[in-house]
Amino acid sequence: MAPIPKMMKAIQIETTGGTEVLQYKDIPVPIPKDNELLIKNEFIGVNYIDTYFRTGLYPNPKPMVLGREASGTVAALGSQVPKSLEFVTDDRVVYMGTSAYAEYTACPAEKVLKIPEGVTSSDACAAFLQGLTALTLVEETHKVQSGDWILVLAATGGVGGWLCQILRAKGAKTIGTVGSEGKVNIAREQGADVVVIDQPGQGDVLRTVKECTDGQGVAAVFDGVGKDTFERSLECVARKGTVASFGNASGAVEPFLISKLSAKNAKVARPTLTNYIFTRDEFEHYSAELFKLMIDEKFSARIHEIYHLKDVARAHTDIESRKTMGKLLLKT
Repeated sequence: MAPIPKMMKAIQIETTGGTEVLQYKDIPVPIPKDNELLIKNEFIGVNYIDTYFRTGLYPNPKPMVLGREASGTVAALGSQVPKSLEFVTDDRVVYMGTSAYAEYTACPAEKVLKIPEGVTSSDACAAFLQGLTALTLVEETHKVQSGDWILVLAATGGVGGWLCQILRAKGAKTIGTVGSEGKVNIAREQGADVVVIDQPGQGDVLRTVKECTDGQGVAAVFDGVGKDTFERSLECVARKGTVASFGNASGAVEPFLISKLSAKNAKVARPTLTNYIFTRDEFEHYSAELFKLMIDEKFSARIHEIYHLKDVARAHTDIESRKTMGKLLLKT
């Protein structure tokens, strides 16, 4: 391991706004606390939640280094990192934390995992947050059964692509929505049985759901779009079904009367991944499941593009366009 420098490149914001607030600048390398690892980042995940912090939808103290996940190598260990975790310098690792848009990040050791042989560092980063999100959605938010009809919005997005692959492996039948003709075949390759182009004049999602389910509706809707699709998702779900609203790509869902759910005894959930992997046991369990799918089942960590860290503004513009397919990564 090379000597650890005193300064590093990072993406920091001092105020909220558009991509112009993303500053590529030199800041001090963090010193890990007793229970933390200092990680030299190689690949950094770009997630839609990063734009929420940038725009102020999710308030956070400033200045702030964005980023929630990355992969790299262990550069240093805090003095009280549990020996049971068996970390040593130069271990290849992946983590979820904060301040990942940087050359180095200090992260609680409990939120770091070793990358197994057979998984590349880029694929580990590309799969981690979105793959774990998809796994917990189908296991915890709505326990999907073989034969269930499921509606996945934005089926070629990061989480959507993972959902399609996992649902196919579970024997579910998936209706996936996409934003253009060019994404139809990708959605099918990922595992969608039926694909609808969700644009005016090109596809009718509710009609397709009714046709596929004999008018019953789907057992669950996994909706990462938010405001623009929520009401339709309630129409698409079956009696006793679940609408899982897990993202705000089109804006936050507006308040609604809870009595609307009584027409079908439907359930609405607004899950976050962190509450499903809160304990170390939960974190290790779902991560092991994800890596097993990648190694044994050859699940694809589809990468849309790898951008240099300094080109983060272009990455944010691309992910907000909703025209990307798969994971966006930054490279230090």
